[in-house]
Amino acid sequence: MKLLVDTNVVLDVLLARQPFAADAARLLDAVDRGRLQGLLCATTVTTLFYLASKAVGARKAREQVRELLTMFEVAPVDQAVLASALDLDFTDLEDAVLHEAARAAGAEGLVTRNGKDFAKATLPVFTPGEVVAMVAGKT
Repeated sequence: MKLLVDTNVVLDVLLARQPFAADAARLLDAVDRGRLQGLLCATTVTTLFYLASKAVGARKAREQVRELLTMFEVAPVDQAVLASALDLDFTDLEDAVLHEAARAAGAEGLVTRNGKDFAKATLPVFTPGEVVAMVAGKT
């Protein structure tokens, strides 16, 4: 299954945000082990670096982003993605961009813990816990 992972889920792991970190870490582990195909939006990568560098320093943030790039594919953000995101009736443009980047990259769904932000999504939306349970069921 090919899923785009929302920025907040990765931040939960990188910043050890409780109580969300455990499910998010299991999700990233499933991606790392090839149990599911993970995508990060290109904008997520820059956001992760910016926020992580503030929390853990630029050198550690760079290491973390490098590691993520070995695990995840990157869903590009181009003019077509941005234009289609602007046409969506999402409250937040960032969420609309994630959705449209996921669609353009052939994702089968989105993983977030903020499902309400994706209420108008045309792709299925899952929590990290739901994906972890689905992957565990494929043993």
